[in-house]
Amino acid sequence: MNKFIQDLPKAELHLHIEGTLEPEMMFELAQRNNIDLPYKSVSEVKEAYNFEDLQSFLDIYYQGSQVLQQEQDFYDLTWAYLQKANRQNVRHTEIFFDPQSHTDRGIEFTTVYQGIYRALQDGKTQLGISSQLILSFLRHLSAEQAFATLEQALAYRDTIVAVGLDSAEQNNPPSKFKEVFDKAQAEGFLTVAHAGEEGPPEYIWEAINLLNVSRIDHGVRSLEDPKLLDYLVDRQVPLTVCPLSNVELKVFDSMTEHNLKQLLDLGICATVNSDDPAYFGGYIAENYQAAQAALDLSKQELYQLAKNSFQASFLPSESKHRLISELDDYLETAKL
Repeated sequence: MNKFIQDLPKAELHLHIEGTLEPEMMFELAQRNNIDLPYKSVSEVKEAYNFEDLQSFLDIYYQGSQVLQQEQDFYDLTWAYLQKANRQNVRHTEIFFDPQSHTDRGIEFTTVYQGIYRALQDGKTQLGISSQLILSFLRHLSAEQAFATLEQALAYRDTIVAVGLDSAEQNNPPSKFKEVFDKAQAEGFLTVAHAGEEGPPEYIWEAINLLNVSRIDHGVRSLEDPKLLDYLVDRQVPLTVCPLSNVELKVFDSMTEHNLKQLLDLGICATVNSDDPAYFGGYIAENYQAAQAALDLSKQELYQLAKNSFQASFLPSESKHRLISELDDYLETAKL
């Protein structure tokens, strides 16, 4: 089954590019940029990846981002992810980036954007991976700061497909950013938001009703609200689920307790993604594999998750149909 998953054509819709910073690259970039790390070795970094909750992860995540200084750093980070994604047959990826975690320490927005965007373009021409870029606002910061970041992004609106909302969910409801999202939509951006990971189902409703999101990132706590479940099924609002992340951050105590299969059985458009793979022990294939092994997912269910990923993407209809046809052909071949 692992081989089937590895070769399964798939899209990744919930991936923080800063969260792909492997310890080895962290040390390499620290040396390049003359930055002292609080760790003596790669193994010591990995030992620190023992998280109690979302905040304990974010503390290390933002610390790791400090090594990203130059345009080439952002290029190298993105290119390394794309090479891994290519080996796992990711056909399309929609990547979050957090400009505020860089601009707040004096890195120009353009430096961050250009490095990531150049790598995505090379990913398309050299690896055949299509991509979209999503700017995420940090919800623990103010709405005023988000507005300032949105202003910086306007020059790149033709190549940034959407805005999102991430970082510490507790006590930072989507409603805090309603005006920012209104402005973003007026400027032509689509919207997504992290909700219902640690926050309650009410945050998912806010993301839908106030931020007008096209999909919910995480959303695993939607099972606590039957009316919300009915809405998600009826409207086919996608959930970008991140199984390994959910277990590592103690949203679920173990993979066997994860509700991915329940969501799928209910007819929700659930997808599988890796979130911050360098920190959570696996890229997209490993997330599929862990969920499959723990929840006994069938090939048909794995196929449905991959199909959902294409349907939930921001690709034009023609591209979605082409990739789903590729997926259909793969399933037929795999059955032989």
